[in-house]
Amino acid sequence: MNKRLLNLCTVLLAFISMNLKTEAQANINGPLKIQLEGVYMQWRTAMIKKNYNLWAQYTAKHRQQHIKNRIVSEQKAFPAWVFQVPVAPPAIIGLKPLSVSSAGATATAVYFGKVDFGVGGNPTENILLLNFINEQGRWKYDKAEFIRLNELADVRKKLKGGDLTYIRQKDFQPTGMVPKMPIAVRPAKYIAKVYAFCPGREVKMKVNKVSDHRFQNTKVSEVVLGGGLDGLNEVQFATKSLEGSTGKEALCIRVYLMSTVKGVNPIKVYEYLVKEGGAVKQFGGANFTINQAEINKLKGQ
Repeated sequence: MNKRLLNLCTVLLAFISMNLKTEAQANINGPLKIQLEGVYMQWRTAMIKKNYNLWAQYTAKHRQQHIKNRIVSEQKAFPAWVFQVPVAPPAIIGLKPLSVSSAGATATAVYFGKVDFGVGGNPTENILLLNFINEQGRWKYDKAEFIRLNELADVRKKLKGGDLTYIRQKDFQPTGMVPKMPIAVRPAKYIAKVYAFCPGREVKMKVNKVSDHRFQNTKVSEVVLGGGLDGLNEVQFATKSLEGSTGKEALCIRVYLMSTVKGVNPIKVYEYLVKEGGAVKQFGGANFTINQAEINKLKGQ
């Protein structure tokens, strides 16, 4: 009896596994993928042609406000600076779709391959994660996340071989929660940027309880929404290791004030630095102050 029961369970597990694989394959080739790719291609066309009306039509409302906040936080003009981006939005033609899924009014599409930002050279195989929001029955583009796999060679090898374990993490899945509309910030008095060097890790940062940032296995900087404030400013961060990391990688988090005077270097006002092999805090934070001394430096005085 026990042997027969065991055999029956084995058959049921195999059947369930086969159905899950079939369902996943259907999602990859189903109507949701077609809809999301169509939205992304329209959004990408708007960016390339610098068409604001088309951009607004295919960009989620909360993302539009976020981008406006970023632009005025750099003391730039909106909407002209929507299209002043450092690299071109990558095409998804030629990339391999790994996952397409939705939850409530959110959806994600995950691609793997040589993600080309049009900067020349020979792109390596990495991950492109696209996020979408459904507004009144229509999908809108939200944001893209580029996950470099240079430090995660084993993950890259597994993805090339068809092992999708890495992208089954919740970070690659739709949350089901539509982001809140950001508070409109005033044009920044002092331009500030956060910088993160976090191989093998995810870093989340919040500056002055307004500007949220998320970095994964990268080396990049982002503008602080609302900029730096006169007097006391607050930094909070959280870190976690990503799959495939050793947990011994170096980590660096900084905040800089940016001068608008030509030739004046950025001023480092905050730093959390851990050398390779060192212990990294899971949570942390500190304050920094913008006083007359920093203001004079920004002015080149």
